[in-house]
Amino acid sequence: MQLLKTQGRDAKKTAALLAQLERRSSTSLDSVLTTVKKILAKVRKDGDKALLAYAQKFDRLAAGASIRVSPEETAAAWQQLDPVLQQALEIAAANIRAFAVEQLPASFETTPPFPEADGLTTGQLVRPLASVGCYVPGGRHPLPSTMLMTVIPAQVAGVPRIAVTSPNPALETLATAHLLGVTEFYRLGGAHAVAALAYGTESLPRVAKIVGPGNLFVTAAKRSVSNEQAAAIDMLAGPTEIVITSDHLTPAGIASDLVAQAEHDPEALAIFITTNADLAKAVQKEARHRAKSNPIAHQALAAHGYILLAASPEEAQAITNRLAPEHLTVDAPEDLAWVQNAGSVFIGEHSPQPMGDYNSGPNHTLPTGGLATTRGGLSVNDFVKLITVQQYSPAALAALGPHAIRLAQAEGLTGHAEAIQTRLRSIPK
Repeated sequence: MQLLKTQGRDAKKTAALLAQLERRSSTSLDSVLTTVKKILAKVRKDGDKALLAYAQKFDRLAAGASIRVSPEETAAAWQQLDPVLQQALEIAAANIRAFAVEQLPASFETTPPFPEADGLTTGQLVRPLASVGCYVPGGRHPLPSTMLMTVIPAQVAGVPRIAVTSPNPALETLATAHLLGVTEFYRLGGAHAVAALAYGTESLPRVAKIVGPGNLFVTAAKRSVSNEQAAAIDMLAGPTEIVITSDHLTPAGIASDLVAQAEHDPEALAIFITTNADLAKAVQKEARHRAKSNPIAHQALAAHGYILLAASPEEAQAITNRLAPEHLTVDAPEDLAWVQNAGSVFIGEHSPQPMGDYNSGPNHTLPTGGLATTRGGLSVNDFVKLITVQQYSPAALAALGPHAIRLAQAEGLTGHAEAIQTRLRSIPK
């Protein structure tokens, strides 16, 4: 990891680095866009024929095998699972479900606070999306935790149809599908899986929204189908990001979290921000030592690992918010007061970031590439829509109608004004 000071000889270099990091995008999608667009077009045109060909080519689907995973197969996978892992999945699922239940927005009915609005009732209906597709990666590592994080909030939201896709799903992923009661599961990955979810084929009806992280091809495909309005998406996922802003945590704790997140991807971004020079040097040494036996983390920390020595706590805090990291660790609960931009925050020595990847409860599908300046992580709110409602009594319309007419006239919308006036004329005197 490279150690840089914000003041003195490093000042210009550090300023340039921060400016570059602020402008980072989630992914470099243009490099695969041509290939992705060909795949999308082929699946849209030829349906299952193209889908099966791509699944055999990219997902190791055996010739003649079905892309649909049967409930019997997921049940058998659950029975084969180590009971200790079964229990770990059950605990994680329970925590994630409980958190999603607390997040779920509520329907309500209210009346405006003005006396002249008496008789006006307004409200909000919360309705689930009709269908969603949950993409569960199956490349470098099987990720049953991603199935937990995408399927459970959709279930809590009440989504009636949940389709899961995962390329060459591992035993753990199949077993998790059984635990969650997933009945629509496909052995598909990559851009062709996104195409099938967005456009639909003979075997896989289209969905309204696609959620879940994936590689460069998956992310580029999600962006394309979203731009076409073929399907909504959650967000564009880029490489994993970690920022730790601390003056008091232990070098071992800080370094272990940096290595843990860096092992996701050689492109992962790992940053430690501190005002403590001795701690900065100790973390640099500790991270180097811990990454020796972890090739991917070693590669990521060498290319995208930074230790920033700030001149003051205020500067460290400002830099943290500028970076808007996916994962952020801070020293104490009091630090939450200054945190403005982060996907998920971990507090103190005993809150290792990987706990959030599995069983804390909050979602681990989080904004990257600076997107945390405008949105949070995946949540139950991504699976519902809010429908507003208004009802006027004759008295309320008589009181508020003339005010609305004046606003409509000011905007030059005579039809709006006349629609209101027509209803006013119908009110008995």
